[in-house]
Amino acid sequence: MSRKPSPMDPFLARALSALEEMEGKPVQAGGKTLPLEVLVPSPQPRKRFENLEALAESIREKGVLQPLLVRPLGDGRYAIVAGERRYRAARMAGLSEVPVRVVELSEKEARLLALVENLQREDLNPYEETVGVLALLSEDLGKPVEEVVGLLHRMQNEKRGKATQNVLGSPEARRVEEVFKALGRMTWESFVQARLPLLSLPEDLKAALEEGAIPYTAALELKKVKDEASRKVLLEEARAGLSLRELRARVREVLRKEKAPRPWYREVGERLLRLDLEALPPERRALVERKLKELEELLG
Repeated sequence: MSRKPSPMDPFLARALSALEEMEGKPVQAGGKTLPLEVLVPSPQPRKRFENLEALAESIREKGVLQPLLVRPLGDGRYAIVAGERRYRAARMAGLSEVPVRVVELSEKEARLLALVENLQREDLNPYEETVGVLALLSEDLGKPVEEVVGLLHRMQNEKRGKATQNVLGSPEARRVEEVFKALGRMTWESFVQARLPLLSLPEDLKAALEEGAIPYTAALELKKVKDEASRKVLLEEARAGLSLRELRARVREVLRKEKAPRPWYREVGERLLRLDLEALPPERRALVERKLKELEELLG
């Protein structure tokens, strides 16, 4: 199921026009079909394709009910612009061909359309959505993703009064605002605050988030825990259904322990492990060895 975006600016209107025309439109008798072997999936932010088995079973019974949107590549192959989930399920169902709608789009228009189409999906998880929004902004602004992230941070700093570079009045910043308004999912401010931190998640949290095992709010809480062993325990509890309120309390408890000063004897023990007796002056070395023997006897 897709979300209807708010009124579109000219940039996104063209990218979505084909989707709006075909959304919910069933396969027509005598329509164009193409062999699966000539279809080429396109890069996209979505990494997971949920319930493919169920969709494949439905396709075995009823066929593909909505055509895939494709564009010709000029060598007998066609790039999938929208409908990769149906393509994958059709392969699982054993089909040799699928109904398609062929549209003439430039490579950039196709990338934009595919990105926007994916961002309208309800089942896109927060990490995938974050990557998709950044890819869309990167495509529109003609900048690498790293520069887009930098622009968003500068906009946030100026909004908070931490900088006076007049970034918010620039054409790029206005375009960013237009894109977020058009998508209608969140403001650029909330995106910077709640979504950009997901890019720097540790790998274990990123994997859990991509799997849909934990909400992004839990991932951001767990990110605060630097000790991997402690974080692993809390992550398993979050996977098992620990509420966000309980998780926050557990994280605060772990952070208090992390900030507590280490016992002095642990520091001494670590220094002893690094100690090179051979490098000490003879008199000092003899004294240290004597003290260590006394300690060994005391602990013996």
